[in-house]
Amino acid sequence: MLATVLKAVPCLATAGSCDRRHVWQRHTMADTPDTADTIDTGDTPVLFEVSERIATITLNRPAARNALSSEVLRLLPHYLRDADSNPDVDVVILTGTDPAFCAGLDLKELGSTGGNLGTTGADGRPNRDGVRGPFPAMTKPVIGAVNGVAITGGFELALNCDFLVASENAKFGDTHARVGVMPGWGLTVLLPQAIGVRRARQMSFTGNFMLADEALRCGLVNQVVAHDELLPFTRQLARDIVGNDQPGVRQIRATYAEITGDLPGWQIEANNAGRWRREQFSPEKVEARRVAIQARGRQQ
Repeated sequence: MLATVLKAVPCLATAGSCDRRHVWQRHTMADTPDTADTIDTGDTPVLFEVSERIATITLNRPAARNALSSEVLRLLPHYLRDADSNPDVDVVILTGTDPAFCAGLDLKELGSTGGNLGTTGADGRPNRDGVRGPFPAMTKPVIGAVNGVAITGGFELALNCDFLVASENAKFGDTHARVGVMPGWGLTVLLPQAIGVRRARQMSFTGNFMLADEALRCGLVNQVVAHDELLPFTRQLARDIVGNDQPGVRQIRATYAEITGDLPGWQIEANNAGRWRREQFSPEKVEARRVAIQARGRQQ
């Protein structure tokens, strides 16, 4: 059997018509340069692959619905920095191993030590790279390929992408109020920008999920495609970007970011998240609610 080629590092302590299709396969050892790395990806919580000038970053904790542990939160920005500095990469795709995109912060860890708040910026403070949000400062487009549930912190990961393509299986939910934590990665800024403040309030106050078709109607995602077509379709959009003048793409991206950045809104969210953490948050409270939170999520 030919080995699949992926790149990984050790754990560190819209355009396009919907009928466009392209069959994509990962490179095998038979057609990959000798410089490529091969590893067993079974226990690697984040996967990284580069082909066709596209970096694909895959959250890979399927048994935990790709929940954000401290380990994942160390690896994800590492790979994003790697992609942004790599001269062989023009576009990044962020996705998850089925069945989920990302279920948010790992509630087991959050309910025991709270260590996955840490220096990730999830509590509103600047992250390890000195910027707000889950990503380092990026110059290249990041496309979210949402293959399943994107909840709370996972929803914020999606919102921080430049745009989203969703599988028919995608669901979106803001359960911060269920968990007893406050948004710190920009949800209260980015979600109203995407769907309007009244729908955003409803999602945050109720914790109810939004399905893919409604997300498309509301403008949260740009396209909804059949589940098996998610990555092929998203890679075709990425190739469309790769075919353009890259300094031009990056300047337009920077211009959009400067216009829509809403720095005062991010600061208000950060202030409130920090005050909540000091005055209200405790791992014990999260752990006491964890079973009920997960049970309600499964019902949706």
